[in-house]
Amino acid sequence: MKDPAVILVSGGMDSCVTAAIARQESAKLAFLHISYGQRTEVRERKAFNDIADFYNIENRMDVSIEYLAKIGGSSLTDRAMEVADADLESPEIPTSYVPFRNANMLAIATSWAEVLGASAIYIGAVAEDSSGYPDCRPEFYRAFEKTIETGTKPDTDIKIKTPIIHLTKAEIVKKGFEINAPLHLSWSCYRREDVACGTCDSCALRLRGFRQAGEVDPIPYE
Repeated sequence: MKDPAVILVSGGMDSCVTAAIARQESAKLAFLHISYGQRTEVRERKAFNDIADFYNIENRMDVSIEYLAKIGGSSLTDRAMEVADADLESPEIPTSYVPFRNANMLAIATSWAEVLGASAIYIGAVAEDSSGYPDCRPEFYRAFEKTIETGTKPDTDIKIKTPIIHLTKAEIVKKGFEINAPLHLSWSCYRREDVACGTCDSCALRLRGFRQAGEVDPIPYE
């Protein structure tokens, strides 16, 4: 890919592997990190910068949309709500769901992509999470891509790339090791910034993925 590509990098495992894939597919990368008043904002920003440094990314942007914390409705942003322990078999949307977060992030990524003349936006969405997070479904990204087509300049052509959307967490871990993604620099915990709690939704999914892949998670756990 000759045109630049914007990569949404939260600092988590999925975005880390997505960034590694984008690195293979595009020579020009722009890393975008978006904070939204989440509990582990500082640690996630460190992970973002560490991953960007690993790939020698000079074109990086770190922005905040803390209005999502003011809107509330998620245990990630509302300190009055408890981050529940994971129940990976539950069909219910977990309290960690941040209402329509990914649409807000994609809108910002689209603005930057259009200015850069980028042809793609990469995001580490995983359909395995879609039972809990409706904005992780493939149909959501197809619809948003249509929105981009409708709402940008006539000569703008930006595709949304979701290279790991159909993979399981175990397959994502295996892919990460195959392409030397810096998983040791990533951070997934919803609760803590010093050591991962191991019991929130994100930690539980990550740990299960490593276990099923037959690999050892390199980050510290409580």
